[in-house]
Amino acid sequence: MRRICSFFAVLLASGLFLGGCGPIEQIREWLPETGKETHARAEKEEQVLRLTTEAEPPNLDSAEAIDGNSFNVLNNVMEGLMRLDQDNKPQPAMAEDFEVSDDKKTYTFQIREGARWSDGKPVTAQDFEYAWKRALDPEKKLESAYILFPLENARAYYSGQLPVTAVGVKALDDRTLRVRLDEPVPYFLSLTASAAYYPQRKDIIEKFGSDYAKEEDKMVYNGPFVLKDWEHEQSYRLVKNESYWDAGSVKLDEAQVRIIPDSVEATNLYTSGEVDMAPLSDSLVQAFKGNPEFVPVERGATFLLLYNTNMTFFSNTKIRKAFSLAIDREQLVQDVLKNGSRPAKGMVPDSISGYNDEPFRKQAGKLLDTDVEEARRLLKEGMQELGISYLPQIELNVNDDDRKKIALNLKQQLKSTLGVDIVINPKTMKQKLKAEQAGYFHLSLVRWIGRYNDPMAFLEIGHSQSRVNLGRWSDPTFDKLIVQSKFNTDLKKRDTDLAKAEEIVMNQAGVSPLFYETQAYIQKPYVKNLYRSPVGAEYTLKWVYIDGRVEAESVN
Repeated sequence: MRRICSFFAVLLASGLFLGGCGPIEQIREWLPETGKETHARAEKEEQVLRLTTEAEPPNLDSAEAIDGNSFNVLNNVMEGLMRLDQDNKPQPAMAEDFEVSDDKKTYTFQIREGARWSDGKPVTAQDFEYAWKRALDPEKKLESAYILFPLENARAYYSGQLPVTAVGVKALDDRTLRVRLDEPVPYFLSLTASAAYYPQRKDIIEKFGSDYAKEEDKMVYNGPFVLKDWEHEQSYRLVKNESYWDAGSVKLDEAQVRIIPDSVEATNLYTSGEVDMAPLSDSLVQAFKGNPEFVPVERGATFLLLYNTNMTFFSNTKIRKAFSLAIDREQLVQDVLKNGSRPAKGMVPDSISGYNDEPFRKQAGKLLDTDVEEARRLLKEGMQELGISYLPQIELNVNDDDRKKIALNLKQQLKSTLGVDIVINPKTMKQKLKAEQAGYFHLSLVRWIGRYNDPMAFLEIGHSQSRVNLGRWSDPTFDKLIVQSKFNTDLKKRDTDLAKAEEIVMNQAGVSPLFYETQAYIQKPYVKNLYRSPVGAEYTLKWVYIDGRVEAESVN
C-alpha cells in the first residue's frame, strides 16, 4: 500500500489528475504516415510488454475453450481464417482471399501460401476441416460446439442424426476450403475469427492425446506469438512467432504475463513500474479518472447469477424470479463496483448491435426490476408449491479473485430481502468451471462474454441443447424462437423474435443478469497500438509496440 500512496503523491505534485488526452485516442492510434522517426526510436527500444491477467487460462484447446482468459491467450498465439482489426471488423488472416455465393450460403476460402505453423509445417485447409469437425464430434459433447452450428448439418451431426461427411466444411485441396451454411449468417466472417474456428493439427493432437494443450510444448501455434515458460497459476510469456505469415507486422519480441488474481496487487505492480498495464482495482477507479493512463472499456459481457435448475429449490420459476427481483443492481454497480459498469436490463448488453446497427437493448427495452415485496410473495408461493417450510442454505460459487466482493454484496442483499443464507464458495477458475460443467453447484456467479457482436451470442446459450446452458433451464417456445432466428434472413423480424426470446428467459429467470461490464485499465503511454475488443478476446497484441519507455523511466 505504501507504493500506491507514494505514487499518488507524485501524480498530485505533477498535476496528472487534471485531465489530458482522451485514453481511447491514445490507445487507438495507427502509426502516422510521417512517423519514421517514431519507428526508428521504437526499434531501438526493448520490445517487451509487461502485463497482468486475473487467472490461469483453463483450456488452450481451441475446440474446448469457453472462457475469457483462454480466449485472450488463444487470440494471440492462434489465428483463424479472419482476424478482427482495430475497428473489430473481420479481415483476411489465414485466408488471403474468399468468394461468397449469390445466396450467401457457400464460402470458398483460399489459405495463404505462406501460412505456417510454429514448427514450420504449412497451415492447410485440412487443418480447418479437421478442427471444426472435431469440435462438433457428438461423442465429445463440447460446450463450444454451438458456435459452429451455422455450418450445414452441423447441429444434426452433433445430435447424432447424420454422419460427419454431411457437415458443410470440406478441404478441396491443401489451400482451398469450401464452407456451406444452412442459411445465410450476416456475422459469419466474424465467427471465423473466434477460437472454435481456429485450425488444429491432427498429428499433434493424436501425438499428445489428453495432454494436448496442457503445456506450451504440447501444442503448435499459427498466430503472431508462441507460448513459452508457462508456470501454472503464476506466469507465462508470449514470444514472437517467426513462422507467422505476417511476422513483419509484429513489433513486440515478447509479452511477459503475470497471473495476479487480486487487482489491488496488480495496480501496485503498475505503480511501482514492474508492469506496463494492469486492470485497475475498483477502489482506485475514481482516483485515476481524467488521467491519460486511465483506459475504460465497455465490454460485451454480462455478469449473471446462474441457477442449477436440476436442484429442486431452483427448479421452481417463482423462487428464481424472487431471487432476481430481490437484487438491487443499481446499488451493486454504484456502491460496490464503482467502475462504470451498468445495471443489467436484460441478458444482452447495451453494447451489442441489433438490426440496422442500432443497440439491441433499444428495441428489447428494460426487462429487469427490483421489487422486494413481490420477491417475498413469490418466494413464499414457490416454497408452498415445493412443499417446503424452511429455506435451505445456498452455496454461491465464485472465482477466487476480486469477484468475491460481488458475491458478498449479493449475500447481504439476499439475506436482508429474502432471509436466505448464502455461503460463498471461492474456487479457482478451472475448479469453478469444472463444477459447473458437472452440475455440482447451487448458484454461480458467471461472466459471459459474447464471442461476436450479435444478440445471438448471448441468447443461444439458453437453448435446451446448448452445452453452455450449464444451469439446464429450458423452454420450448424460447428454443423455437432461437432456431428460427438463426435462419431468418429478415433481420428486422429476426430482432423481434430475439427480443421475444429474451423476454421469456427473463420472465422465467432462467438466469439473472446483474450488470454489464466496464473494465478499467491503467496503461503506460509508451504502449502503442494495443487494441481492445468489446466481444471475444479482450485484446490483440499483434500491432503493439513500445516507444518512449526509456524516457519515461528516466523521468521517474
